[in-house]
Amino acid sequence: METTRQNKIARLIQKELSEIFMLQTKVMKGVLVTVSVCRISPDMSICRVYLSVFPSAKAEEIIKNINENAKAIRFELGKRVRYQLRIIPELKFFLDDSLDYIENIDHLLNNVEGDSRTIGQQPEAED
Repeated sequence: METTRQNKIARLIQKELSEIFMLQTKVMKGVLVTVSVCRISPDMSICRVYLSVFPSAKAEEIIKNINENAKAIRFELGKRVRYQLRIIPELKFFLDDSLDYIENIDHLLNNVEGDSRTIGQQPEAED
């Protein structure tokens, strides 16, 4: 269970990172990066950041690029929160595929619903 302090710091980091990514993705047309969740360790040294990327076809490439530039992103974050945090946590970025998962479940449920309609129908009697 996360403490109140962990939650506050995670929300602060989430807000600042979302602004950083918003400024960075203005250059790349047609790409949207959203900070879904931030989870910070109890000692405040590591922050796991889950990103949702649209379009999902470019997600792996963008996450790889972000992880390669994690030090620069941490530096930018440090400049923004230097008066609120004493130590800037190490950032680790992961793909948040929960939206794709929800979409897949919705698609499967729609297929099952369509199949159940055809199964439940009785064949018409021929004269």
